[in-house]
Amino acid sequence: MKREELVNQIFSKKSFLCVGLDIDLKKIPARMLEEEEPIFAFNKMIIDATAPYCVAYKPNLAFYECYGIKGMMAFEHTITYIKKVYPTHFIIADAKRGDIGNTSTMYAKTFFEEYDLDALTVAPYMGEDSVKPFLEYKNKWVVLLALTSNKGSHDFQLTEDRHGEWLFEKVLRKSREWGHEENMMYVVGATQGRMFEDIRKVAPRHFLLVPGVGAQGGSLRDVCRYGMIEDCGLLVNSSRGILYPCEKDSCGIERYADLVAEKAKELQQEMAKELETL
Repeated sequence: MKREELVNQIFSKKSFLCVGLDIDLKKIPARMLEEEEPIFAFNKMIIDATAPYCVAYKPNLAFYECYGIKGMMAFEHTITYIKKVYPTHFIIADAKRGDIGNTSTMYAKTFFEEYDLDALTVAPYMGEDSVKPFLEYKNKWVVLLALTSNKGSHDFQLTEDRHGEWLFEKVLRKSREWGHEENMMYVVGATQGRMFEDIRKVAPRHFLLVPGVGAQGGSLRDVCRYGMIEDCGLLVNSSRGILYPCEKDSCGIERYADLVAEKAKELQQEMAKELETL
């Protein structure tokens, strides 16, 4: 998907919401476990409930690979369903790949040819030759890890060199030599607050994928205040806050779907207000 197409979706829907499809079978309604493909059945319910309010979906591969072949079949069926029924939605594989060049080439082939997804999260630690193979595909996106929302991000990402430059800034600055604002995004955690100002000094025009709003305590208002640009430039992800709106089996399936839709709509309405400020 081209940047222009993604931006058009954001402003037509008045939303920059990305729904994370991180499915934990221990948390889904027991009735879903009776389905032949419980992960896909649950995903389908979530997708149908949230599609009017979001512009992107982000399945996290760890939540599918842990169930072996059945999990990967559910992943594939989920992708197929989104592309067939909701073809304008942007799909990000949250797989955090990145390895020596020939291995990255195979990862790129997997996600951009076999699954034909729009974007893939990539770890930058191994440098240019581990990232470049993903950038060779037209209208596909690398979503490079930059400043994440977890506590451990301080262990490396916020270490400074002798010139006072943080490691995440070095990642941003160097990676801009490999890709550009039409094919590279950056992961920046919502919990980083005013650090978005520092991100924007180095990457003023790139899209940012922002996890951490909701369950992890990130503030949507702060993300928009410090990170939003004239064409939005943000995809804000919510997973647990949408997927699990009530205690397991405390509400019926229909009510569950309604609550999921309500959670997504609440975020969409907040986002609409932020877009009005542009």
